[in-house]
Amino acid sequence: MGSLKLRNRFVMAPMTRNFSPGGIPSEGVAGYYRRRAEADVGLIITEGVGVDHPSAVGRETMGGGASPVLHGEETLARWREIVAGVHEAGGLIIPQLWHQGVIRVPGTGYHPDAPSARPSGVWGPIDKAMVPPEYLELVREPTAPLTDSEIGDIIAAFVRSAVNAKAVGFDGVALHGAHGYLIDSFLWRHTNMREDRWGGGAAERAGFAAALVRAIRSATGPDFPIIFRFSQWKLQDYDARNAETPGELEAMLAPLVAAGIDVFDASTRIFTTPAFEGADMGLAGWIRRLTGKPTIAVGGVGLSKDLQSSFAQPTVMTDNLSLVADRMAQGEFDLIAVGRALLMDPQWVSKMRHGGEVKPFRLDAYATLD
Repeated sequence: MGSLKLRNRFVMAPMTRNFSPGGIPSEGVAGYYRRRAEADVGLIITEGVGVDHPSAVGRETMGGGASPVLHGEETLARWREIVAGVHEAGGLIIPQLWHQGVIRVPGTGYHPDAPSARPSGVWGPIDKAMVPPEYLELVREPTAPLTDSEIGDIIAAFVRSAVNAKAVGFDGVALHGAHGYLIDSFLWRHTNMREDRWGGGAAERAGFAAALVRAIRSATGPDFPIIFRFSQWKLQDYDARNAETPGELEAMLAPLVAAGIDVFDASTRIFTTPAFEGADMGLAGWIRRLTGKPTIAVGGVGLSKDLQSSFAQPTVMTDNLSLVADRMAQGEFDLIAVGRALLMDPQWVSKMRHGGEVKPFRLDAYATLD
């Protein structure tokens, strides 16, 4: 993967944890990640980490309020401890750099006075939103669109955080370009209606993401891996599409490839869901075919229900790795990310390889650092 060699193809998917009061990962976070590395996870992608910008993180639909950041002496010291523990266990770890963008509730976070960061000032359509009504009331009012100067400041914030990641020993960085957050809100036509250089067709709407990647690549060097998380679905609409056709998807991702992306993380609710009509191939497969870059598939591995359904319907742990292996053998994707199954059982990968009873699905796992 870029300059890295992984010990296997299992990736720990990024999952919001909210155990970082004041933006500083709590002492339990080091053990949380190390336990997964000790149990054969090939690559760990951390929870979303707020970039060095006042508007980066705040309250959002998952609660927020205790998300980590990647700046400040005490914070960086804690991240060094976390990275060192994963490396001592034989693993690799990459932070997911995150700016909540339109999803952040105005007036919340570590800098509540920071204005909202929205490409066109709108949260997006609300008729299909899979979020609580009380949250919608807090975000539905339009705000001022980002200015050119403000966009430049945010790009600089991502760069500072990426440089900090390299300085504390992380093995690369991942950019959260999915699910309706800031980068994704530039990609989606319903939240990016700009008529300047940051808006327009599929390729033009990718301009902000490409500028981020170029700036990070320039600051961190040619051998520092950059992963980009991409999705069609978003919190505003689970059926949304940034790209309606393979051609539109290719046009949108080509600028990111040219800017220096090493790997695409294709976030789907179920990894086997066809990305486009007329073909069974999932989103990771299409991205791999159209860009020539390695891809990570994610969504529903090891569980009987997708993420949203698992909060409301009976959910059990299941072994669907034969389907993963079949798709991987066909060249559809290169790596498989596992989220909730690893949240339920730190030993999940090891048990899948060597045998052993996997811990059951439980909702209280979201409130602990097992």
